[in-house]
Amino acid sequence: MALIGKDIAYAKQVLDSGELVAIPTETVYGLAGNALDAKAVASIFETKNRPSFDPLIIHVASVTAVEQYVSTFPEKLKALADKFWPGPLTLLLSRKEMVPDLVTSGLPRVAVRVPDHSLTRSLLSELDYPLAAPSANPFGYISPTQPAHVQLQLGDKINYILDGGACKVGLESTIVGMEGEDVVIYRLGGLEVSEIEQVVGSVKIQDHSSSNPQSPGLLESHYAPRKPFLLGNLQELISRCRYEQRDFAVLSFDQEFQELPKERQIALSPTGDLREAAANLFAAMRKLDQSDAAVILAEKMPAKGLGLAINDRLKRAAAQG
Repeated sequence: MALIGKDIAYAKQVLDSGELVAIPTETVYGLAGNALDAKAVASIFETKNRPSFDPLIIHVASVTAVEQYVSTFPEKLKALADKFWPGPLTLLLSRKEMVPDLVTSGLPRVAVRVPDHSLTRSLLSELDYPLAAPSANPFGYISPTQPAHVQLQLGDKINYILDGGACKVGLESTIVGMEGEDVVIYRLGGLEVSEIEQVVGSVKIQDHSSSNPQSPGLLESHYAPRKPFLLGNLQELISRCRYEQRDFAVLSFDQEFQELPKERQIALSPTGDLREAAANLFAAMRKLDQSDAAVILAEKMPAKGLGLAINDRLKRAAAQG
């Protein structure tokens, strides 16, 4: 199994050798490799069993470091970077040739961000290359927000997990780019739409379901538990499962059901706080997926702020349910 620790020098040694390290960020844990080494990038796809047509995000230590890997940096996107980096924002920027095609799936833009985690930024500052780092989980499964999640899923395939504790945001980054003069949100995430619009004005939000995504994290079925995952009105879903005599677990926003055992239900935020719900989402999905229930029932969050991003993840988790 993988070693778990806070040794940046050892993590660098592993990465320099072309191997992979799980790294903490404020969003989720990433499975990291040298983004300029095509073999290391190929190892990421192999380890995750990830389709090669799904692009990766590269992580750098600072805004200034980005310019080594991109050919243009539009003013509106630079303004977002200056405001929100380090943080849960990923920008799609025209790439330089030094970025391997495998990272971008042959697309002309590369997804870049500066993570808001001191341990990982310290590691990045010691490297002379960026890190390609999708979520550190088998492809399509629930994203990891704690070192133990990575150990459980990939501990037999990598040799080091950099331990940065639990992720404080717990929801993947918001992905933003430009189409002509328009700022476009390609994936809703940990940075709210309203915060982005305060900097660049109105934005367009692209449909997030795609079988051939133009940016990371846009596949229709993704973030999915192994068990059937049904999204809708909880009372109706509960009645249906009882009629069909199916054992179920419940994932709610703030509801608690007195008639259900506590181990079969999780309220993401009993106080109705969407930020708390976002931080708890993936760990809660994982816990219910490991329960003895046959099916997981879930409801949508309020369609505002981070609720929009949470609902996007729930919809895709339910795509094959």
